[in-house]
Parts: sequence; C-alpha cells; structure tokens
Amino acid sequence: MRTATLITLAVLVTTSALAAEPSGCDKFKWPIERERAALAAPDRLALISGAELTTMPPLTMTIGLKPSADVALPLPSERAAAAGTFAGFISVESTLPAGVYSISMSSNAWVDVVQNNRLLKPTAFSGATDCDGIRKTVKFELAAKPFVIQISGLKDNIVTLAVLPSD
Repeated sequence: MRTATLITLAVLVTTSALAAEPSGCDKFKWPIERERAALAAPDRLALISGAELTTMPPLTMTIGLKPSADVALPLPSERAAAAGTFAGFISVESTLPAGVYSISMSSNAWVDVVQNNRLLKPTAFSGATDCDGIRKTVKFELAAKPFVIQISGLKDNIVTLAVLPSD
C-alpha cells in the first residue's frame, strides 16, 4: 500500500513539474531582445479589433479586444475560447515579402494566422512567465499576400503585439 502511494505521489510531482511553464526571459527558446524592445516601443499603433492595416511589418500595436462571445473571427480558432475571455483580429492588407515572421505578445493568448482563407500552422513557438513585457512569441511562414492575425483566450481586453521579420 505504501509503495503504491509513493509511486502515485512521484507521478503527480513529475506531471506537475512537466506542466509548469518556464519562468524568466532566459527561458525562451531563442533570443527575444528585439521582440521585447518592439513591444515596449512608445510609438505603437492603437487599434481595435477588426482594424485593417496597410502598413508593412515590422509592426507594433496595441489592440483593444471584445468579449469572446461578441467576436466573429474570420475563421474559427484552433482553440476554443474559455468563457469570460477576450478576442479580436486585425487584417494586414499590404503585400509583404514572403518569409518567416514572428508574432510576439505581451500577454498569454492564443494566436492564429489566416492566409488564403486557411489557418497557418506555426513553424515555432516559445513562451515564458515572469519576463517583463513579453509572454509568448510564435513564428509563421507567410506568403507575399495579405493575412489576418486572430487573438483569443485573453483574460484582459487589451494586448500588445509585435510582427517582425524573423532573423
């Protein structure tokens, strides 16, 4: 009986440790100094959900979001939004050079990118708690066509995003 209890406790502790997110700026999978600087820039665009941009990346913006239940995203997100969270989207109408771009966020959120009326799969992602100004960064390979960034699952009604060409 005692052995079974010890094994159960060991499994629970191991599972909790694996589920814990990394903490600290040095725990991102790649250097994030450029993304952190962009997110902290004072000249960020102030947008509301549904805005259409003709500006080319790099872009830094603060987006006002709406309750998830009140937002019709262009395509359903890959992750259902929890009750009481906020969501929104912006359309980038300019044709940018094809390549890999990072989308970095100040808060924990789910990000989808829509291009050619389909959700793109990220090529990489990284995140950590306890890093001032940045919570997550996700990389997407974009074609030289307009795209939409969908944000969902936020506890707050505002988020800061940076869209940068990847190094």
